[in-house]
Amino acid sequence: MRTAILSVAAACTLFALIGCNNRAEVDALQPAQAAELKPMQQSWRGVLPCADCEGIETSLFLEKDGTWVMNERYQGVREEPSSFASYGTWARTADKLVLTDSNGEKSYYRAKGNALEMLDREGNPVASQLNYTLVPVTASLPVTPMPLRGMYVYRADAATFTDCATGKRLPVASNAQLERGYLAAKGEAEKPVLLTVEGHFVFAANPDTGEPVKTLIADKNVKFAPGKDCTH
Repeated sequence: MRTAILSVAAACTLFALIGCNNRAEVDALQPAQAAELKPMQQSWRGVLPCADCEGIETSLFLEKDGTWVMNERYQGVREEPSSFASYGTWARTADKLVLTDSNGEKSYYRAKGNALEMLDREGNPVASQLNYTLVPVTASLPVTPMPLRGMYVYRADAATFTDCATGKRLPVASNAQLERGYLAAKGEAEKPVLLTVEGHFVFAANPDTGEPVKTLIADKNVKFAPGKDCTH
């Protein structure tokens, strides 16, 4: 019961993201470089159509490193969980925003005033009078756990996770279960071990600089796979 529908920003920021300078298609699918994008200023929300519920409250967070996080909450349903989170990478063509999730599935959006309009699977406008737009908001990253897979390493009292889907390397919040699991799985060499986990992202202060840094919080279903990597 998942329909991936997502959000976008204020007019000038949004056009900076998806390109209002009519840049040629040769630049297609490259993360936008024209503007300095601040993660917490790139959040959008709206209630989008749902076939079997009252609506899907959808929040999208675009980040300046070319990644995104999305949360969908299905309204008026009795089953739990009713909220689902996903993530991936974003890029642009001359006139569209392209979101690719961690499974490689693509979604398409375009600027509509100061909002983002969801397009169909081919990147064309949806033929409907229903609302398919998300508007800019100020919001925090969702805490809904989502499946993640990547290479984990723990050394010098610090852990990092290199995500298989996006290739991004993130610090990991201190977690005794992860640290014990890694030490048991790694063998004698201090090398990365494949980790699958359900977790979420937060912006936590860098202990050295105090600057906010995107950090992985492990929530549940921790599993190490010694001898494997992102290709297996």
